[in-house]
Amino acid sequence: MTTLPTINRALWIAFFAATASLLVFREDWSLSMGEYNSTFYFASLVGLCGIAFRMKEDALHYLYVSLAAFVSYLGLLYALSIETSFLTGPSFPIFLSIALFVSWFANIVKKNYRPPAYQRYRWKRKNALIIGAGSAGAIVANELRFSPHSTLNPVGFIDDNENKQFKRLDGLKVFGGVEDLSYLIEQLQIKTVVIAIPSASRQTIKDIVEKCRKMNVEVKTVPKLVDIIEGRISINMIRDVQVEDLLGREPIQLDLKPISDYMRDKVVLITGAGGSIGSELCRQVTQFSPRQLLILGRGENSIYMIENELKKSAPTQSVTSIIADVQDEWSIERVFKKYRPDVVFHAAAHKHVPLMEKQPEESIKNNIFGTQNMAALAHKYSTERFILISTDKAVNPTSVMGATKRLAETIIQHYNQHSETKFSAVRFGNVLGSRGSVVLLFKEQIAAGGPVTVTHPDMIRYFMTIPEGVQLVLQAGSYTEGGEIFLLDMGEQMKIVDLASDLIRLSGLEPDVDIKIEFTGIRPGEKLFEEMMHAEEGTSSTKHSLIYQAKLKSFDEKIWKKTIEDLNELVHSNQDVPAHTYKETIARFIPNYTPFDPKHY
Repeated sequence: MTTLPTINRALWIAFFAATASLLVFREDWSLSMGEYNSTFYFASLVGLCGIAFRMKEDALHYLYVSLAAFVSYLGLLYALSIETSFLTGPSFPIFLSIALFVSWFANIVKKNYRPPAYQRYRWKRKNALIIGAGSAGAIVANELRFSPHSTLNPVGFIDDNENKQFKRLDGLKVFGGVEDLSYLIEQLQIKTVVIAIPSASRQTIKDIVEKCRKMNVEVKTVPKLVDIIEGRISINMIRDVQVEDLLGREPIQLDLKPISDYMRDKVVLITGAGGSIGSELCRQVTQFSPRQLLILGRGENSIYMIENELKKSAPTQSVTSIIADVQDEWSIERVFKKYRPDVVFHAAAHKHVPLMEKQPEESIKNNIFGTQNMAALAHKYSTERFILISTDKAVNPTSVMGATKRLAETIIQHYNQHSETKFSAVRFGNVLGSRGSVVLLFKEQIAAGGPVTVTHPDMIRYFMTIPEGVQLVLQAGSYTEGGEIFLLDMGEQMKIVDLASDLIRLSGLEPDVDIKIEFTGIRPGEKLFEEMMHAEEGTSSTKHSLIYQAKLKSFDEKIWKKTIEDLNELVHSNQDVPAHTYKETIARFIPNYTPFDPKHY
């Protein structure tokens, strides 16, 4: 496109050419006073257009302005000419034709020029302030300015880096630091604040959200760091701040090659594939190009949903959906016999603590005997790797759910001693947003106007997002040599009451003012805090800073086998077996299992 300085120079040339042409046709080579005035007017117009060029952005638009000014000047000059003989001379038609052509061309430019959407509708947009004058902030600013779907008009940045303050980034000023936020919101009439710091700490985000909430300003944030690096931010990815953002965890860096080495061109089986963790495993495994992905679950609707999602996100991936129950040994054997999976991720499990306290036999059948079926068949059909998804509730369990997951871990340890298959387990804590998660319950309660119910003011939990947890599971799978129990670094434990308060504030409300928080008491099987390992276990590091390996103590195989046999007899009994009988049987093998007081169930 023609540059603006070039157009400006062309206008000055046109001005001098027009003035010289008048002098050529004068016998005395002189201009009248009216013509001097007109010349001054035109020179002023050209000068003003030159200033406009430096202020505006689209050359075609200002080409039209300049041509219109030139044509207007010619008409004015001829009208004020005292030597009227020139108007009747032979050269006048030539000048008139030139003027008409320029006018016609200018009108064509005007009719075909359509300012982009971001210029046409800028006056309708809400002023936005971007926090973070880095690469993420620059991408966000350009997306907000130039996207036709944007409803925000970025007016500038703030950044705590003093070297960036009071400078410009992509034409927008960096006004100061985060401490100036409240002042700038008021002075610049800001309606939306966008946090463009992917690595911002939980406390930083909380402080920003709190300031904006008090000033009735909405807060949005950007996607994860990998999307920033690859330039994949779109206007639809700039979203409201969520409770996951308040965890403040650094983005997880994976060593992708060893993960690819054990999954590329392999048959991968995922049980519980319709669940929160299982479905995320499906999404992430497809990135490593397995030859075939088997997604197994007993809930047809959830399997159907993840199958459809994978068809869209990974259309070239071979996906086979299987409706089966891991408790059904014969159905599962048909799967192993037909597909011969190389890698198994066993995520199928019952995990709801209070429900399993009431029906411990269901937790035993699914978590213990379902795992035993899977492990035995993986051994029989020479699966290369078998990774069990376990939980921090298996450590010093107080719930039957946690105790059955600890027994599932011992099944993995047992088979690893007698098999060529590499068996391992991965423990981690609560995942935000999973089905049955406290976060979903709190959101429903807030939407209903409260109250939000918390069991105990001192209850704390480890939290991790589902994608983070699955990333570390895949990485831990690459470290599997056989028999390991891997622990994931879950970060700091968080008070449940603080989580409830954060969710209320993110909804634009105030805890105990707009929405009440009520304490209901600890439920059956729950404890105030979770642990990632037994005191006697200890840990050793792995190649990844967020993955540790528990140093497990050996267990008595005879007692273990007797416990499994007794539990098998109980679950297949025709008698109505009391809940405490199941729990006491498990406690004989897991001495640090302290069942919840029977009066609560």
